[in-house]
Amino acid sequence: MRIPPSRRRGAALAALALLGAGTLAVALDRAFPPDLSRLHAVGTEVLDREGRTLSVLPAPGGVWRLPTAAADVPPHLLALLVAAEDRRFHRHPGVDPLALARAAWQWARAGRVVSGGSTLSMQAARLLEPRPRGLRGKAAEMLRALQLEARFGKQGVLRIWLTLAPMGGNLEGVRAGSLAWFGRPAAALDPAEAALLVALARRPEALRPDRHPERAAAARDAVLLRRAAGAPGLSAEDVALALAAPVPAARRPMPRLAPHLARELARGAAPRLVTTLDLSLQRAAEEIAAEALRALPERASLALLVAELGPREVRALVGGDFGAGARAGSLDLTRAVRSPGSAAKPFLYAMAFEAGIAAPGTLLDDLPRRFGAYAPENFDRGFAGRVTLAEALRRSLNLPAVALLAEVGPARLAAALKAAGAPPRLPPGADPSLPLALGGFGATLREMAALYAVLGDGGRAGPLRLLPGPEARGAPVLEPRAAALAAAILVQPFPGGGPSGIAWKTGTSWGGRDAWALGFDGRHVAAVWVGRPDGTPLPGAGGARTALPLLARLFERLPPAPLAPLTVRPGTPPPLAAAPDRLRLLFPPPGAVLAEAPGPVTLRAAGGRRPLTFLVDGRPLPADPARREAAWTPPGPGFYRVTVLDAEGAAAAAELRVR
Repeated sequence: MRIPPSRRRGAALAALALLGAGTLAVALDRAFPPDLSRLHAVGTEVLDREGRTLSVLPAPGGVWRLPTAAADVPPHLLALLVAAEDRRFHRHPGVDPLALARAAWQWARAGRVVSGGSTLSMQAARLLEPRPRGLRGKAAEMLRALQLEARFGKQGVLRIWLTLAPMGGNLEGVRAGSLAWFGRPAAALDPAEAALLVALARRPEALRPDRHPERAAAARDAVLLRRAAGAPGLSAEDVALALAAPVPAARRPMPRLAPHLARELARGAAPRLVTTLDLSLQRAAEEIAAEALRALPERASLALLVAELGPREVRALVGGDFGAGARAGSLDLTRAVRSPGSAAKPFLYAMAFEAGIAAPGTLLDDLPRRFGAYAPENFDRGFAGRVTLAEALRRSLNLPAVALLAEVGPARLAAALKAAGAPPRLPPGADPSLPLALGGFGATLREMAALYAVLGDGGRAGPLRLLPGPEARGAPVLEPRAAALAAAILVQPFPGGGPSGIAWKTGTSWGGRDAWALGFDGRHVAAVWVGRPDGTPLPGAGGARTALPLLARLFERLPPAPLAPLTVRPGTPPPLAAAPDRLRLLFPPPGAVLAEAPGPVTLRAAGGRRPLTFLVDGRPLPADPARREAAWTPPGPGFYRVTVLDAEGAAAAAELRVR
């Protein structure tokens, strides 16, 4: 059938009008976009490894506001919300003409506002950009509602409402309201709780359940009864139970587990941040810390850490007494650099076992001895006489440790500590020296835990992780056998009782400034530090007395994974001073790098049969035939090859670079 020209012209004009209207709408939308700043200004929720809430940080301005989508709340909450606020929500484009006509008719008849006619989309527009009430404000809300629907659809509108709806005080949004009023995630809200939050959004201050419980209950019941008929998933029995439920009598504190770590990780993070922590273990660690803090002097504090050995994932972390000014509660003391005292000795012993310098049954004398100008003493200022190395490590004797380090070499120990994740911090300009054996360097609790994880994981290094991700297999820094020997020596009962099969060691820095206890079993490594954050002495504090009981309590909360202790037969290997073994170059270690113009360098070897000959790039150096070391001054930057030969022709070599 032929269409008359007049009708074709009319259709064309209508199409042009629609196109023009659409173009105008797009232009206006781009010229006047909605202000989404409030929607994006949200707090951070820190979650454990299973998605459970550990801690919540407020949005800027101290408002508790968390991003909330329809998927974050139960279906019955959405059903109650639509029934109470906007029954035709899914059938209008943002503005409901029928609701507006009804509101206008009721206003004309009663002479006052009976119902507002606002849709959820209009409420979302008002939550984004609050305006004074009146006809102009209502008109602006209607235009914004149409715009929001066109831009974001129904799910986007619900997201705005669920995120920004007022919930009383400084609470905004359903997720924040659920945590504050019921102490549970929004997804777990029952019908009574969901109805209360829907009602509360209308008049948040007048219906606060902690201040006006009767009003709150009445408003909640009105929402429930409005949706009682035909609500999906909400039976008459459900409604009856909800009507009989009490309203909350007080507002709950927001979750605040692992507060130091939450603030560390939340800077610039997404609104939801998943960590490697375990909520149950974190709560247990904080309970242990809180009980211990009550017994400590006012200015003393502590730090705790538990990590899983294989993936090196931190499961619990307590950085101190958060918020306690006298205890420097704002500082995360797991990151404070402190002296580890004797807690570093097991790694030295493992290096000696690896190098063949000694074995657990090696005998040596714990008697007064000078190492040049250095004359170390034991903690109790006494001496034990002849002991095995295993006993010396368990009793934390100082002379045997220094004697071992004299053989291993301070520079080699320092390089190995760095490779293991605990780089020793020394005074400016200082070189590694024998006091390293007794903790004469700085390290953090996190670094010491990483160091003990090397011993517990067959000599493999790897950084501790706070965020989930692919496991990074670290490089081996100790032979598995050497790490296992040191670990087995440390397996011993806790003095005050506790779980068995734990390898542990304590440490106390000079003057009682730092008390340490570190340990591991077949699955976890744990670390404890006690002291004063300002570095002043804590009289009477010691690793065994102050920190070790906390370590035992941590392992009581962990699933058992016991290790087997080591049985040592004394005297099987020869004494340390007379133990000829293979020739080894202790310094430089492989791949060593020295600073430019380092001055005289001491090359040191162990084992072999004297006299030893030291060579640099094939040229021999003058050396004392009775000693296993030689002095060398690098002529300048470059690469050098250091070689040592013994009387039987055995050789050892290493490459060295001078910057």
